[in-house]
Amino acid sequence: MDKNTRKYFISPDATVRQAIEKIQDNGRKTAFIVDADEKLLGIFTDGDMRRFVLKNGNLQSKVTEAMNPNPIVFKENQKEELDKQLKERGLLAYPVVNDTGQIIKVVYWDNKEDIIHPSQELPENTAVIIMAGGEGTRLYPYTKILPKPLIPIGELPICTRIINSFKKFNCKNFNLILNHKSNMIKAYYNDTEKDYSLNYFTEKEFLGTAGGLALLKGTIKDTCFVSNCDILIDTDYSCIYKWHKKEKNLISMVCAIKEMQIPYGVIHSTEAGSIKNIKEKPSYSFLVNTGVYLIEPQVIDNLRQEFLHMPNLAQQYIKKGLKVGVFPVSSGDWLDMGQLEELENMSEKLSEKFKKG
Repeated sequence: MDKNTRKYFISPDATVRQAIEKIQDNGRKTAFIVDADEKLLGIFTDGDMRRFVLKNGNLQSKVTEAMNPNPIVFKENQKEELDKQLKERGLLAYPVVNDTGQIIKVVYWDNKEDIIHPSQELPENTAVIIMAGGEGTRLYPYTKILPKPLIPIGELPICTRIINSFKKFNCKNFNLILNHKSNMIKAYYNDTEKDYSLNYFTEKEFLGTAGGLALLKGTIKDTCFVSNCDILIDTDYSCIYKWHKKEKNLISMVCAIKEMQIPYGVIHSTEAGSIKNIKEKPSYSFLVNTGVYLIEPQVIDNLRQEFLHMPNLAQQYIKKGLKVGVFPVSSGDWLDMGQLEELENMSEKLSEKFKKG
């Protein structure tokens, strides 16, 4: 067993939170739960994390409560069966074990982390709408010179990085909703060589992160993604799409798992003022909106050109009893440059990712 493979191993005594950190750090979105003899006990992936979180699982629970205890495994003499799985299923990793269940190696369908399996490609007609009209006042003084979509993260503007993240999943139809410094954004992309279509829709006045979608009435015929222009999500967009369609949602919100520790002892009391218990520095986890959505075309067609943000639109649908869902991702997979300190953090994280690759 080589050292590189062991970086994907984690103890059954580890917490779910530690397992999430492991799959973020190792770049493969997979961790193998093994005992002291390296016998495989289960696998923990992004999908296992989502299922656990949606069941309101506690991140301080042991990973054994969230893992898949019956993963697909292969023996050394099953090369033909393994090759077939690599071509057909597109799972991220396949452990190979010996007769006693110890992992002897892990086979990945592809050695390059930025290449996806054909089964992960989105339908070719999947449109992506990027809300690129805001002033970005929280990013002053940068946005006094450049519009927010053109703020560079490394060598590329944030908007181009968003486009590239979707292109990897076969998206070729992109739409920018513009307002602030719209001519500068158009000039940049008109002068940029593209292997995708890019359409512009310009607001006369700022309509929020949902109101501007009304400009696309009649142009979007299928399920589409909507993204703010100041965030990046490192996740499997095809997985979000398949889940959205399976759940028959009209709107799906991609939300990140955030954990917050209270730095004090928290008191729980009765109505009479007696103390029931004291929790010292407890941690709580929440799902927070990342600014990425998957929506059905009728959502756009039912909008009016008026000021409206996406969370308010989702709330309207919920009140009507219409289906709105949440797709969790780990906090480490969400990069937000909405504020100056986060902009620097995004650049650092992307630099680390490129070094790992």
